[in-house]
Amino acid sequence: MIKIWNGLPGATPVKKFTDRKKAVARIWKSIQSLVPAAEPAVTSYERDFYSWSLEQARLVREGRWEAVDRANVAEEIESLGREQFNKLESAIRVILIHMLKWDHQPKRRSRSWALSIKGMRVELDIVLSDNPGLKPRVAEALARAYRRATIEAAKEPGISESSFHKTCPYSFDDVTSRAFDYE
Repeated sequence: MIKIWNGLPGATPVKKFTDRKKAVARIWKSIQSLVPAAEPAVTSYERDFYSWSLEQARLVREGRWEAVDRANVAEEIESLGREQFNKLESAIRVILIHMLKWDHQPKRRSRSWALSIKGMRVELDIVLSDNPGLKPRVAEALARAYRRATIEAAKEPGISESSFHKTCPYSFDDVTSRAFDYE
């Protein structure tokens, strides 16, 4: 959504939206103001995604369901859902990277690692609060995130990829609740 907003003509660039629903409403309102009210130009999804998306938004608002490119609109909506799953996986991955480093490099533990875990736990909580339908997919996200986290953590000095378990040794409860005190 950030990319969409920041790509709109005249939009003040942002780094983050705090309220997803308000952000969507703000984007749609801005898009609506860009689409001329005149007859639509038939736009190709493959050739000009930007114009196609504006046209589809206008058609939906006008209730012209017969003219909506249903297959591609459905694909884009599904893509938004996949994006939320990817945000879930990404937050878990960052936490796991720091957990792996914490466990495999005890002498290098730092306040920064502990705060990174804490910050990503907040992000993870926000993703799940905004998307409760993702909760049944947490185990899948954890497994996928672990595979990528081991590669990232192995970039650290003194950590070998072979030192990690093949499957994630951490539970979701570990990811969200294990204490990482550093003072």
